[in-house]
Amino acid sequence: MTEPLAPAGRFRHGLVLGKFYPLHAGHSHLIRTAERACERVTVQVLASSIESISMDVRSAWIREDHPMVHVVAGLDDAPIDYASPAAWDAHMDVIERLLDAPVDAVFTSDAYGEELARRLRATWVRVDAGRTERPVSGTAIRADLAGHWGELSAAVRTHLAARVVVLGAESTGSTTLSLALADKLGAAWVPEYGREYCVDRPGGMDAQWVPAEFELIAEAQFGLEREASRCTPTPLVVCDTDALTTALFYERYLGELPPRIMTRVRANLPALYIVTGDEIPWVQDNTRDGERIRHAMQQRFRDTLATLGVPWVEVRGSVEERLAAALDAIERIVVPAQRLAPPLG
Repeated sequence: MTEPLAPAGRFRHGLVLGKFYPLHAGHSHLIRTAERACERVTVQVLASSIESISMDVRSAWIREDHPMVHVVAGLDDAPIDYASPAAWDAHMDVIERLLDAPVDAVFTSDAYGEELARRLRATWVRVDAGRTERPVSGTAIRADLAGHWGELSAAVRTHLAARVVVLGAESTGSTTLSLALADKLGAAWVPEYGREYCVDRPGGMDAQWVPAEFELIAEAQFGLEREASRCTPTPLVVCDTDALTTALFYERYLGELPPRIMTRVRANLPALYIVTGDEIPWVQDNTRDGERIRHAMQQRFRDTLATLGVPWVEVRGSVEERLAAALDAIERIVVPAQRLAPPLG
């Protein structure tokens, strides 16, 4: 049975389900409509094993954006065939096992909601039929992530935005290149927090370094990256260095790689590292003190990156040549990696 949108509190328990691959503005409109009409709402994330975003991640998106709903997730590898009773039976086995109580309303945009509601002995509330209010779909987003970036919430952007980190030894042009790259791509730019810290550091650059300082710098850098991923206008974030640099300078001053920082680095690897070459002249900016070991530090960057299992390239030459090489690497490595696997059809 189909009804017009119900007044707030009309239904006891409403159900919204989908792949949420990824969660977008149309999904959120559907969930909010259910929340207004029901005392309680369950949202089911039904994922297949061939999809490239886990159901746990998708569930976390919904919990962040809609904290008042009950979110559950299940693996559903049954084929999508609304004309097949056997396929319906397989889907219903998953859906009914995920419910902790009967529902009296089912909210969907698509026509399958009528049969779903019939099988659950509930009322079907069709929301935004034909998607005229929110003309967006997971299919369209998967086909053109950049073109539909504005339909995604901050929670989703944080996961889907690819980080490109530009780094290298001191005075190798990483800031210049990262700024040029962010400007060319229209992406958010993340500054190097360690440079800012060094400017105002108690005791200046001559004071003895202690482990807590590097921990502080690394955590601040992670925070800047997370914030940039939430608000970047494109699916890319360009970072002027990251916590890997912090770890290598920890090693330089204190004699060993910091295990805790390196654990965080390995758990938060970017899509691509771009290493700026050390063939250019040294320039002092009142925070640098490593001219005599610049080439050795540059080799340490190369050696460490080789152990992380993450794509990286080294660019050399003029700013224009470096920019062209970096853009080529992003097109070859980052853009293909951002494509989501097709869902189960």
